[in-house]
Amino acid sequence: MDKEQNVEHFLSLIRKAKRGHLKIYIGMIAGVGKTYRMLREAHDLLTAGVDVQVGYAETHGRVDTAAKLEGLPVIPRKKLFYKGKEVEEMDLQAILQIHPEVVIVDELAHTNIEGCVNEKRWQDVLDLLDAGINVITAVNIQHIESLNGEVQDISGIEVKERVPDSVLGQADEVVNIDLTAEELISRLKAGKIYKPDKIELALRNFFKSENILQLRELALKEVALRVEKKVENEVVENIGLRHERFLACISSQEKTPHKLIRKVARLATHYNSKFVVLHVQTHHESADRIPLAKQRYLINHFKLASELGGEVLQIQSDDIIGTIINVCRERQISTVCVGKPNIQLFSYVRSALRYKRLLNNLAILNVDLIILGS
Repeated sequence: MDKEQNVEHFLSLIRKAKRGHLKIYIGMIAGVGKTYRMLREAHDLLTAGVDVQVGYAETHGRVDTAAKLEGLPVIPRKKLFYKGKEVEEMDLQAILQIHPEVVIVDELAHTNIEGCVNEKRWQDVLDLLDAGINVITAVNIQHIESLNGEVQDISGIEVKERVPDSVLGQADEVVNIDLTAEELISRLKAGKIYKPDKIELALRNFFKSENILQLRELALKEVALRVEKKVENEVVENIGLRHERFLACISSQEKTPHKLIRKVARLATHYNSKFVVLHVQTHHESADRIPLAKQRYLINHFKLASELGGEVLQIQSDDIIGTIINVCRERQISTVCVGKPNIQLFSYVRSALRYKRLLNNLAILNVDLIILGS
């Protein structure tokens, strides 16, 4: 699609809806050119007569990117004092008041400082969309919540700032900004991504060739998945096909349930389906007996499930197997997902009789069982 067609396509989309249109540029890593592409599109829209303004753009001192800001209307940032220093943040209220037709909002995963309306910039974006303002934004693949574990396995780094998958699910367009590992490393060595004193450190860490290749694959798969899901949503469902619906059975442990929820969320996204997260609270974990640490873990698990678009169920019962079966029947679950046999669930199904009860009932309901590794 050439530049003129791209602008016309975007214009036709944003004029159809009352709620703002959301376009997200996704990159595999910093420096691939997401901000540059957003600003270039802003120039194209401006030339086409669209009221487009820059709500926030982070150039990171990159000369080519900074040059693209020239000639674009920029909404001044809000200045706040934080820990004795003056800090600039995107001025959400000013954007809402000015109400441009399209606004550029960089760094979707950014955490706002105290004193801002919302804690996260993606929450600012949702406010803008609700106000009928069209948003073009950008995010790196490592900031997507359900991919957090995979990114950590690849890079050895836990990314703290994350965007719920539900935000990406609201995007009308998702565009991948792709470079080969060789092109990206050449840009890094040429000083086009970081300042000279940071280049060697980057090459030894996040910008290793093997890391880039794996992150690139993740980015390509993510965009393909989002496009596929959008197409499926726009096609009338065929009557008679089994509709996938996943149930994740979690315990009050700290780490395994988090990994399980993320994996199930990815499965649900892949099948364009819904998922439920179930915790069966036995008398051993009643409100007056559960350790405080486990209570915190559960709260975090429920929060993660909600952010990823899942439904959370906590049911009080000493019959874990019976509860799982009832939920499958009531919610028309197609697939039950559990962690590997060291999670708490299996401490209740060690006997062959109990385990057989679970398998037999799932078979009767035509429900699949998936045991996901940690």
